[in-house]
Amino acid sequence: MAAGARGGDVRTGEEPLLAVEGLCTSIRTSRSEVRAVDGVDLTLRRGETLGLVGESGSGKSMTGLSVMGLLPPGGRVTGGSIRLEGRELADLPERRYQRIRGNEIAMVFQDPMTSLNPTRTIGEQIAEPVRLHRGASRKEARDRALEMLAMVGIAGPAERLGQYPHELSGGLRQRVMIAMALSCEPKVLIADEPTTALDVTVQAQVLRLLHDLKERLGMAMLLITHDMGVVAQWVDRVGVMYAGGVIESAGTAELFTGMRHPYAQGLLACTPRLTQRREDVLFSIPGSPPDLAAPPAGCRFADRCGRADDRCRTEAPALTEPRPGHTVACWHPVDGPLPAAAPGPAKVAAPAADAAPATTGPEAPAAGAADPVMVVEDLVKEYPAGRPLRGPARSVKAVSGVSFEVPRGRTFGLVGESGSGKSTLARMLVALEKPSSGGVTALGGDLARLRGRELRRHRRDLQMMFQDSLDALDPRMRVGAALAEPFAAQGVGTAGERLAAIHGLLDEVGLPHDVLDRHPHEFSGGQRQRIALARALALNPRVIVADEPVSALDVSIRSQVLNLMRRLQAKHDLTFVVISHDLTVVRYLADTVGVMYLGKLVEIGSPDDVYLRAAHPYTAGLIAAIPVPEPGAGAAGDAGAEAGDQAGGAIEMPSPFDPPSGCRFRTRCPRAEARCAEEEPVLRDFGPGHVAACHFPLREPEPAPEPAARAV
Repeated sequence: MAAGARGGDVRTGEEPLLAVEGLCTSIRTSRSEVRAVDGVDLTLRRGETLGLVGESGSGKSMTGLSVMGLLPPGGRVTGGSIRLEGRELADLPERRYQRIRGNEIAMVFQDPMTSLNPTRTIGEQIAEPVRLHRGASRKEARDRALEMLAMVGIAGPAERLGQYPHELSGGLRQRVMIAMALSCEPKVLIADEPTTALDVTVQAQVLRLLHDLKERLGMAMLLITHDMGVVAQWVDRVGVMYAGGVIESAGTAELFTGMRHPYAQGLLACTPRLTQRREDVLFSIPGSPPDLAAPPAGCRFADRCGRADDRCRTEAPALTEPRPGHTVACWHPVDGPLPAAAPGPAKVAAPAADAAPATTGPEAPAAGAADPVMVVEDLVKEYPAGRPLRGPARSVKAVSGVSFEVPRGRTFGLVGESGSGKSTLARMLVALEKPSSGGVTALGGDLARLRGRELRRHRRDLQMMFQDSLDALDPRMRVGAALAEPFAAQGVGTAGERLAAIHGLLDEVGLPHDVLDRHPHEFSGGQRQRIALARALALNPRVIVADEPVSALDVSIRSQVLNLMRRLQAKHDLTFVVISHDLTVVRYLADTVGVMYLGKLVEIGSPDDVYLRAAHPYTAGLIAAIPVPEPGAGAAGDAGAEAGDQAGGAIEMPSPFDPPSGCRFRTRCPRAEARCAEEEPVLRDFGPGHVAACHFPLREPEPAPEPAARAV
């Protein structure tokens, strides 16, 4: 069992600390009124963690905001009850709600950068609720802020008090949000997607911290997430939400082994695993959730369900209790998860007699079929950072001596924590950044030497998918104009030919032609990522560099996009470089995996070599921190457990201004010795195509070849 798997003194007979019954919340827009939450029931007891899971738009966050009394403009609770220790909150005046919010019920929001005030110091923001709710003096509030920063594991808390949010990493900002939420020791903590944008190691830190503080302070916690691995390892009970309602609820082990609703079954089947075979197509739930401004009359999941019949489309099922403590709303329930070798993207939970055969994905090119289309040699990128008052000029050492090759038609996956240099490397691969030294040879041309028309021609064959598709698309341009822009920039085709090509692109990525007249903000995250992929494909490139292409997507949409990328790669003979902090995504997509730490590649190998036979402690630490969607399974990987505690511990990655001497990972490595500080390790062979740079690796390296006999 994982450290955070089950905890708290959960006594089922005691009065719930928080009880929500029949909660209905509506959001009035300029066009309609959306029933965002529709008849939700849930309870929380002291020491218990309840997980709410479901796709975006299912009502999870609106449920949390309704409990907090923080609904957006146009939002209001239209029915039901919210009771905290027996006190009704649903109709409480705002002034009285303010005494409870932040004091007895607190919330950790999804994006700390937008939730923290950029104009105020960290210390001021943590001290504010203490002064407001506890009447503390400035000194007392400051002392409390210092205590809270230490409690959430931030090193040097006194120095952090005077810093601003932009001076902290994502993981530290999330810790500050937790410190602020817990400063008044609330009875209930609502954590809304607290780890969505974080690295796997930082995610493990934050979740462990939340669990430990919940135990220490005797709180109850509502954890909102779309990550089934997080749910499996860190909550006691699970509520599955869809289209505004809870459609299944059970204990964690009960839900994962004996779920009854086809939607819950589909969510789990969509989750990629380290054991996923690359030749299989990922399971995906077809279609999209209904419009809650005009929801269907019957079961709201019917149009996406393979078991639906006429009754499902006309009559909404009520919650039943097939087993004590396990409720479900379904006319045709399933009995447990899909088999491990699930079929591809078919209707969810089709009856066994109609089950489709296992679907296989595209085959990789033959091993000797391709020469490298991209060669990276000793690539270095440093950014000048000015000169301090005393001392020499400093620079940010973003990428330091990286080398690798990518064969035609293959995928090179790059993993590592934030700040390791992955995105900087990606921009150099498509000539958006110039290297300080070293070079990138792509499609036979040295990108650093190309200029003008020749560089522009090369860029036709080198395209990039950015992490945030909403920011990457011009919000003022309609989709049609955005897709036509690459053709216009390169002077390709007539207006009619461009429109025909754009229609073909939309067909390939599975979007209707009527999207051309809409703006980016009118689409879901998955649809925008499909548009971004269509734009990248517009000029028939040979190489696509994808920087975190699915990090912000729901698990069901993520599997659709990953399947689409694999299918288009096989069809167009594309070469991919995929960057992700989700190691399961890279495991599924990549033919070769590179592990990057603080500007250097510390391990390169096949997915089986890197994930099953890791040689570097950092690699093993990353793998050990992956949450497995199986209750009680703990983290992935046995060999990396000790290294995982170190790589995912409270120790931060060193500053790229002044990397450690010798091995850059030594300050976080449990195996480090004096030699690691004095001598930088070089890449050594651990098998065919498998290299790692470590003085004290987890496996024995291959013996060095015997020197050739000297001729006499």
